Amino acid sequence: MGDSPDNPDRLPWESDPAPDSEEALPSAAELEQAGQEALFGAPDSASTPAPAEKPVDKPAPAPTPPVSAPAATPVPDAPAQPYRVLARKYRPQTFSELIGQEPMVRTLANAIARDRLAHAFLMTGVRGVGKTSTARLIAKALNCIGPDGTGGPTIDPCGVCEPCVAIAEGRHIDVIEMDAASHTGVDDVREIIEAVRYSAVSARYKIYIVDEVHMLSRNAFNALLKTLEEPPAHVKFLFATTEVEKLPVTVLSRTQRFDLRRIPAEMLQEHFGQICIKEGVEADAEALSIIANAAEGSVRDGLSILDQAIAHADMDSAGRVTAERVRSMLGLADKSAQRRLLAHLLAGEGKELLAGIDEQYALGVEPLAMLRSLMDIVHRVTVAQVSGGEVDALSGEERAQLGEWAAAIPPAQLHRLWQLLLKGYDEVRQAPDPLVSARMALLRALHAQELPDPGRLARLIEDAATRAPAAPASDSSPAADAPAATAIQWEDLVAKVEAGGQHLAAGIMRLQIRPIAVEDGLLRYSRAALFRDDIAPTLREALAAITGKRWLLEEVPDGEGGHEAAPSIAEREEAAQQSAETEARAHPLVQAAFAAFPGAEIIADRDKPPVGLQEWRQKA
Repeated sequence: MGDSPDNPDRLPWESDPAPDSEEALPSAAELEQAGQEALFGAPDSASTPAPAEKPVDKPAPAPTPPVSAPAATPVPDAPAQPYRVLARKYRPQTFSELIGQEPMVRTLANAIARDRLAHAFLMTGVRGVGKTSTARLIAKALNCIGPDGTGGPTIDPCGVCEPCVAIAEGRHIDVIEMDAASHTGVDDVREIIEAVRYSAVSARYKIYIVDEVHMLSRNAFNALLKTLEEPPAHVKFLFATTEVEKLPVTVLSRTQRFDLRRIPAEMLQEHFGQICIKEGVEADAEALSIIANAAEGSVRDGLSILDQAIAHADMDSAGRVTAERVRSMLGLADKSAQRRLLAHLLAGEGKELLAGIDEQYALGVEPLAMLRSLMDIVHRVTVAQVSGGEVDALSGEERAQLGEWAAAIPPAQLHRLWQLLLKGYDEVRQAPDPLVSARMALLRALHAQELPDPGRLARLIEDAATRAPAAPASDSSPAADAPAATAIQWEDLVAKVEAGGQHLAAGIMRLQIRPIAVEDGLLRYSRAALFRDDIAPTLREALAAITGKRWLLEEVPDGEGGHEAAPSIAEREEAAQQSAETEARAHPLVQAAFAAFPGAEIIADRDKPPVGLQEWRQKA
């Protein structure tokens, strides 16, 4: 470009158009590709084909040897929708799919059939039993219009009408679901109060589902009370909570409450088996039983564990869910290893017991799960022993082993073992080193097996006392006066208790106690059969307050143990009174008085005068 442009009709800075300018202009595809590259970067030339260009008459280039380009990696098709976990995929869509809650379903069905629907419902229970699912099902049941659009409230919603589909997808404008954990204040409740005045837009009822309603503040509950008690006819409230004890009584009294129960393990196992069939997954019955027991009555927890177990299964076994894999995933002990541990414990084999504990810990079994499995075995053996039925077990080998223990181990030993394991479980849970605590707890239970139970120990002491040589009797020995000495000592003790202000205990001791042995810190006694109340705490507290010592009280049933109990103080006083009355009736003067006055009676002088006044009367 010079001072005098060759083409005066154009501006100086405009260049001459190239020949065939129309063909040289970029195409729409090239412009779009350039925009994509500017935003997202240039794609890989190997995998992205270059845009097609219009053919241009140019001289053919010299032939070049062919170069092998790397093969493009095929891109898999994107899935139609992301994977949904089993707990969401198999959420109940009808009341027939809601398992384990038949009483609630029957009540709702009758209420809908009789047109006796409450204005507020409260679903409570542990996690994962269907509280929120039930609330959504009630919303569908109340707003269902049927496939033809003319239906009414029903316990079996169709699931195909617009309200049912919209509620299932969570997009219905008249079904408002609120999480009380994030909407706890009065302002959130005020929005509900202001909105309930307007009728439903497209549904039969405007429904408010409030999840975890116990999280509302006290002021929010108070603000909701009036609306909850007298809502408009087109409004229904559905509350769900896991902690019903935190709700005010004023809210509970305004709702119809349903307590959703835990799902039994057998029902959960059957439910999980059906889901595995629908998913095309093979699973062992024992594996499903382990998952059902680990769920603790919660369907959602069980489905989450089942989802994890399916992912944890080996691919070389066609994805089969096995019991071994489930135990490994959950950190549980093998059942045969559990039985071996308990066998070593019962046999007193300490070395083998410690080796078994270390073996299970090396395999990934937590000490807490180890103790819990032993407690489960002891519980099943005890139940089988008491009921006399067959042991609850999956395999025949386990059933035979537990049945043998139920027939051989005394009940007292089983109960003592349970208490020791339970105490060890609490210690392991709080210990800084759970493995060390589990070892010490199981060793303590092992050595306690050799100790006699309290009843057997008492019998051993009695037998030793019976076989002991008797001391030589002498004239000066107070052996003949032993019952009288014991009675005097008992009366002195009762007097001390009464003088110390323990009048209730003194009355019990005077009226009920038949002393057998009264020693320093020991009271062995019996009572008449008509007295059945528990008096030991009252007596123990009173004796400790008077004597400053801890007393051991032992009650022997009347007429058992071969011990002859002395009568109680009240019985002795009554016997003395009857003896005095009999002696008085035998007196000649009294007999003469009865002869003269046939209807006369002898009345005891209950209120005795003071000693001085009594002597003065005698002297007078």
